[in-house]
Amino acid sequence: MTLSFTSELFDLAGRKALVTGASSGLGRHFALSLGRAGAEIIVAARRAEKLTELLEELHAEGIKARALNLDVTRASSVHQAFNTIEHDGGPARIIVNCAGVTVTKALLEQSEDDWDSVLDTNLKGSWLVAQEAARRLVAVQRTGTIVNIASILGERVAGGVAPYSISKAALIQATKAMALELARYGIRVNALLPGYIVTDLNREFLASEAGERLRSRIPSRRFGQPEHLTGPLLLLASDAGLHMTGATLAVDGGHLLSSL
Repeated sequence: MTLSFTSELFDLAGRKALVTGASSGLGRHFALSLGRAGAEIIVAARRAEKLTELLEELHAEGIKARALNLDVTRASSVHQAFNTIEHDGGPARIIVNCAGVTVTKALLEQSEDDWDSVLDTNLKGSWLVAQEAARRLVAVQRTGTIVNIASILGERVAGGVAPYSISKAALIQATKAMALELARYGIRVNALLPGYIVTDLNREFLASEAGERLRSRIPSRRFGQPEHLTGPLLLLASDAGLHMTGATLAVDGGHLLSSL
């Protein structure tokens, strides 16, 4: 395939994209970014009613979109969601695994339920969704791309979020394992590793004294904004990244370069 060095490299027109964890934060931003690049969007969350405002925004921009109930931790829910997607015009060719949770507690205070909640959503959920998506694409001999939203905490650690860091480290390795086995089918699997990105969920903390100490350890001396992830996401989701699979792409202002 020969592509010109123009916007067609990043054009997603005619492709269907599923974004999990789309009800807020980065998932919401990713859905808008993919839709603005031309993709038809399916946004998914445990409670689809939470996606009403996002759907209204997508539709207002002329983006074809629908919402689905999806609990990524349950194989039956994942299977049913993909049945619905497939019956509505064919399989999703772009998957963004963004559903994720964390528990902030000292290691000695964390419970088995804390561990299960985080690992089931962040790791098992991404695995179930990616596996189901790949099965559907292989069955109809279509290519596709899966983008797993990991974190720089998959490559370094921070106190109080051990299960989260462990889940993201495992997701990075899972990305490579998936990429190895799915490459022969034309399905690319890559991981996006955001650093500290300002969202409604962490805005207050990042503006605090503790947040300022954290910012001072980032070589660029700034936190990221959701729009800083748009280009990297489109690179991995589009034909611009056609020869990329098994890659881990950090977007962190150089944070991983710091030894602090």
